[in-house]
Amino acid sequence: MLIDGACHCGAIRFSAEIDPSKVMLCHCTDCQVLSGSPFRHVVPAPVEKLSVAGNPKTYVKLAQSGNRRAQSFCAECGTPIYSAAAENPTWVSIRLGCVRQRAQLKPAAQIWQHSALPWLAELSSVPGSPEQQAISVAAPR
Repeated sequence: MLIDGACHCGAIRFSAEIDPSKVMLCHCTDCQVLSGSPFRHVVPAPVEKLSVAGNPKTYVKLAQSGNRRAQSFCAECGTPIYSAAAENPTWVSIRLGCVRQRAQLKPAAQIWQHSALPWLAELSSVPGSPEQQAISVAAPR
């Protein structure tokens, strides 16, 4: 499947060929912190199937797995774009939050579930709104 996307400000645009059956959620604490979310929605792609216009900034971290991972993001708006091995990558892990086709990319697997937030399974019972309408939430006593 061909996917494409961009960072929030548009300084970085990309396209990639992916296998949609490889989409996953990562619940590791690094992904929670780096994404500002309870998990990260990702898909792998071979480096040679990724085309990037713009110059992402890279931050190298030591992952919970013990591997050094290069985190590529827009230096202007901070949007995470992909990660890869810090040296000689053959695959990238594309961050699906900035992919136009993200609604079509249902996760097929979840990893690092021991770090998953315990309330995720209860989200369907939490009141919601289709837009930014005020929702009444009881104040703590």
